[in-house]
Amino acid sequence: MRVHHPNLAHLSDEQLVTLAQKGENDAFSELIQRHQTTCKRLAFSVLRDKQDAEDEVQNALWKAYEHLGQFQQDAKFSTWLSRIVLNQCLMRLRKDKRARYLYLDEGVAGEEIARLELADDSATPEDALAQAQIGATINQEIRRIPPLLREVFILRDVEELPMPDVASRLGISLAAAKSRLLRARLELRDRMQRHVGRLRPAPVSA
Repeated sequence: MRVHHPNLAHLSDEQLVTLAQKGENDAFSELIQRHQTTCKRLAFSVLRDKQDAEDEVQNALWKAYEHLGQFQQDAKFSTWLSRIVLNQCLMRLRKDKRARYLYLDEGVAGEEIARLELADDSATPEDALAQAQIGATINQEIRRIPPLLREVFILRDVEELPMPDVASRLGISLAAAKSRLLRARLELRDRMQRHVGRLRPAPVSA
């Protein structure tokens, strides 16, 4: 029997995931409502085309629904969902054979934009391993950013909090928060550029 929860908006993502895994579709719908805008923004930052971005977000949401039972909650739902969106976008780029660079350049209004450019030297491989390598490398390098900078980066670029909220959460001025965010993005860009040319599928033994 389906259980109705009138106050889903007040539940945490973790609670909603638990309900959704038990078959409560309204809980999954609430999760999508919360994170759809962020997913579209991420997809557009990669694909640079609004319609393509919307298409791949829909594909990613369907995959998330299909595989929700496999989600172990060892990471945030938003992070897990973002990985699916990113993988969908990378597959779309390779399919269309127009992936030469991956951009991560969302900026804060009024501040300099830090752009990350990853050359795709792999000649648009069909092997999905390339996507996993890129995603794993980005996550790995985010964890290596100095904690003082990483806090701001995660709050703003992962959790999508407004900059005033980020500053308030950390107990620092808005100007200081913006400065740390820019430094964090530059740090991530520099770290990712070290991997250029190495993010390609490993050979698979016959």
